Amino acid sequence: MPNSELMPIGVFARRCGLTSSALRFYADSGLLPPAEVDPVSGYRYYGADQLERAATLRRLREIAMPLAAAEAVLDAGAEEAARLLDEHVARVVADAAATLREAAAIKSALAGAPGVTIATLKGPVLADAVEQVLTATAHEPGMPVLAGVRVEAGPEAVTLTATDRYRLSVRTLVSARPPERTWAGTVDGDDLRAAACAVRRGALVRVEALPHGIRLAVAGREDRHCRLLSGEFPDHRLMLASLGAVTTRATVAKGPLLRALEEQPGERVALHVADRAVRVHPLDGTHPATTIPGTTIPAATTGEALRIGFELTTLHPAVSTAIGPDLMLDLRGPDQPVTIRSADRGDLTTLAMPVASD
Repeated sequence: MPNSELMPIGVFARRCGLTSSALRFYADSGLLPPAEVDPVSGYRYYGADQLERAATLRRLREIAMPLAAAEAVLDAGAEEAARLLDEHVARVVADAAATLREAAAIKSALAGAPGVTIATLKGPVLADAVEQVLTATAHEPGMPVLAGVRVEAGPEAVTLTATDRYRLSVRTLVSARPPERTWAGTVDGDDLRAAACAVRRGALVRVEALPHGIRLAVAGREDRHCRLLSGEFPDHRLMLASLGAVTTRATVAKGPLLRALEEQPGERVALHVADRAVRVHPLDGTHPATTIPGTTIPAATTGEALRIGFELTTLHPAVSTAIGPDLMLDLRGPDQPVTIRSADRGDLTTLAMPVASD
């Protein structure tokens, strides 16, 4: 290569964002050897065509990718490189979550306060409840509590509540043993999600309150720690208390309703409740409801006929997590939340906010 096309190591370092010492290290490691080395002076020179590889290497190291993995990405095709990056990110995220949980456990141990049992629950039941209410969480900048689950332990039951401001899911569980005291806190949803797989295999899970979180203890298994989130959880009781009277009620099979929602082509759907049926169709204000293709599902209906619209991403999770084969929909008008619950079991209740119809 002509010398005019080569750059000394200092110039190359400035252009690619790496230090000269890092370039020497990567050259010795075989990841980025110089294009030419002066046999007399030992000076290293790099070509312009090496800038992209050098910059990519810098970015890979900035996300803490090990050298061997970085080399594999650099030498792979686009699809394989993307897969390797995804695997690395998944490991980093899992390690970070484990570190946060372990830090919470250490802080609780340093505080010296023993855990207080606030509930004793069946493992599979607790795992199901966690997964059901987690569908109503959201990661919102500035509102970390929306990514958490409000846990309230009383003398008779434990209540799990989550909300993303468009949905509100509440699940009530009966403790197998009386708690040592009442307790309430907002628990990190990601920690609960990670713990759900472990506690599912436990016959009984002892839920203990700690200074900085809760501990889920299963006999014969490693304890799982879940952190508490700071900030005030939304006043869901006020929301529930302010709900208007139910004007329309429909009892409908869950399976057909889910299929109808999934078959709709748009991002918004409408429910038309009337004449012993729930009709699901795209939410399109430019056509009368009777002209829009949709799916009609038989239902037991009472009250006024009503058409109400939803974002599919709001309504579908609320329906899919409901318990049992039949659902009860309590409606209060086109601009009021709908309550979705099992037709025969009331321990999971979800509120879904509608959208305005054009």
